This record gives sequence, structure tokens and C-alpha cells, in this order.
Amino acid sequence: MDTQYFEGRPLTITGRILRTATVRDEPYECLVQPEGFVSRLKKAGFKADLFSFMQEICDRTPRYPFHLEWESLAVVPITTYETWLKKQINDKTRNLVRKAQKNGVEIRRTDLTDEFVRGVVEIYNETPVRQGKPFKHFGKDFETIKRELSTFPDRSDFLGAFWNGELIGFVKVVWGRDVASLMHILSKIGRRDKAPTNGLVGRAVEVCAERKIPALHYSVWSKGGLGDFKRHHGFIRHETPRYFVPLNLRGEVMLKLKLHRKLVDVIPEGWADQLILLRNKFSYLRHPAKTVPGQ
Repeated sequence: MDTQYFEGRPLTITGRILRTATVRDEPYECLVQPEGFVSRLKKAGFKADLFSFMQEICDRTPRYPFHLEWESLAVVPITTYETWLKKQINDKTRNLVRKAQKNGVEIRRTDLTDEFVRGVVEIYNETPVRQGKPFKHFGKDFETIKRELSTFPDRSDFLGAFWNGELIGFVKVVWGRDVASLMHILSKIGRRDKAPTNGLVGRAVEVCAERKIPALHYSVWSKGGLGDFKRHHGFIRHETPRYFVPLNLRGEVMLKLKLHRKLVDVIPEGWADQLILLRNKFSYLRHPAKTVPGQ
């Protein structure tokens, strides 16, 4: 995987033999006029076989004459915070959301200061494995993490979960048109008993309600433990159009034979579950002393 720029826009390139380019900053920043962009991409002979892009999260009506498939995202519809708290989540989750406050956890907006970044570094370096797979931020230095957290500075907010002055969890909220996205949300496994992640989601929903933002997005629709977490916090499956455009003959064959799809999308569901279990066991075996399963 690498990043190349076209007309100043970063595109992520995946694949070695069959190369697919996607808009790196989706869904936080989507193409506004994709037809013209695609035409110029083809004329420039961009070094990829297939180009993929999606519409904005809340724009669910197909609008472009390209091959379309549906992107499954996790989104919670928001009217008021009270409606979410009382009707969209169950009793157990509701108690966990309230538990953070009862445990003395203060959730507040915070700036991207060096002190805050040092707290994030500590959270990132707590364990090399999360959700059963190697954690990509583990071991990164201060400057790298600060740079990665600094994206979309004009439309982002950070919420921190503090307990006795210690940062035990945080979330980065990126504001879009009629939607907010949780770009990063992570808490210390060692402070899981304080329910910081539940409190952070609740506060993010509350801020969205205050700003009259009707939807909160949290990555793709998921299975397993993370999927359960999303469903328990009111997230539902939200389908958004994604398009695939061949840039050359190889791309046309690739699309026709459905070689653009991920392996997990084409193998039987039972096989995928078994592969995930094997991956998780292998990850924990590689890091037996440092890893705390969960989160």
C-alpha cells in the first residue's frame, strides 16, 4: 500500500499485480465532481488499473454512471441525546454510558496540545494487539502521532476522558455535511472498568445533538466484538454508493471477474469467522506478555 497524489489529492494504491486507487481521505473528504476527475485520471495515464470512490455518507441516491456497489457503514441516527439514551440503546449500555461519570471520569473537549499527544502515545503503546490483530499505531513516536492527529484541523474536535488528571481515552470527531465521524476512538484497557469508551460515544452523540447534526458515523459495519459494540450503542447498517471505474484494459477484466473484491467478501461466512479466530490466536501468541485481550 502506498500513496500517490493526483491534482493535489492523495490516492491510496493497493495491490501489486492488480492495482486499485482509492481516495485516501474518504469518507471524511469525498470527491465533489468525480466525473471530471475520473476523465482527467484516465487521460493522465495514472498508474493504477481501477479507481474507486464513494459518495458522501448522507448522500444515498446513486448519481454517477459507473459500476456501483454498496458500502456498508455504521451510523447512528440522531434527533436528541435523550432519545438516543432512552430508546436507541439497551439498559446495559445505558448504565455503562452513565458509569463513566459515576466513576469520576470527566469527558471534555481538549486541544491538540503536547500534553494531550503524550497521553495518546501512552494509550497507543499500552499493547501491540487490539481486537485480535496487530495495532498499527503501537510504537509510533510523538512527532508521528501528533502529525497523524493533526488532519482536518479546521473541522475536528477532540474529546478526552480524564480520570484523576490522567487521559484514559479520547475520540477525534470530524465534522462533515449533515454527519460527524469518529475518526479515532480509543481507551486504556487497564482503565476499562471506568467505561471511558462508552462515555466518549455518549458525549459525541450529545455534541451532535447540540449542533443539530443528524448522524454519527463510526467506520464500516462490523462483525465480532467491535460490531457488537457498535450495535449496542445504537449504530445501524448504512449503505452508501461506492463506484468502481476501470482505468485500462486490465481494470476492465479485473472488474468483470470481480477481482476487485476483498477476500473476506467472497469466501463463505463460516470460513471468514474461522480465519479471524486463527488470526487472533496467532497475534496473541506473538505477544503473550504484553497483550491484554479486549477493547
